[in-house]
Amino acid sequence: MGVGPEEYRRALRRFATGVTIVTVHSDDGPHGMTASSFAAVSLEPPLILVSLEKSSRTRALILEGGTFAVNILGVGQESISREFATRGDKSFENIPHELGVTRAPILAGSFAWIECTTKEWIDAGDHDVVIAEVIACDVGEGEPLVYYDRDYRTIKDL
Repeated sequence: MGVGPEEYRRALRRFATGVTIVTVHSDDGPHGMTASSFAAVSLEPPLILVSLEKSSRTRALILEGGTFAVNILGVGQESISREFATRGDKSFENIPHELGVTRAPILAGSFAWIECTTKEWIDAGDHDVVIAEVIACDVGEGEPLVYYDRDYRTIKDL
């Protein structure tokens, strides 16, 4: 007895999640991808986890460089999430950002951001789960952007 992909996706759509953009800097510039699988792991030491698709360029660059940032998006940043959810290289040209201590892009207007160094990589099917230590973080203003049942929402919508 097994679970098919459509049945599994349908069940996962019932879980409301925050929206993040994982960013990394490389020799050929900034890269990023939308990631909904993100969680806090530990307060002491401060650890997070993020799940990265094995075929993504961003994942390969994080594996190579060992550092990245997680940008937690706020209401009004849906278009950024959509841009970074598509396959292929993304342009940071029209997305205001600054470089953090790891040189990973910190997106302007993010609800919060967290910069990390990788600690452990766990093979998880078509993704890798990355455990990382937080080395810098900050919070912005506003409300978080939420993804639920195949659509972007606000806390008030739920």
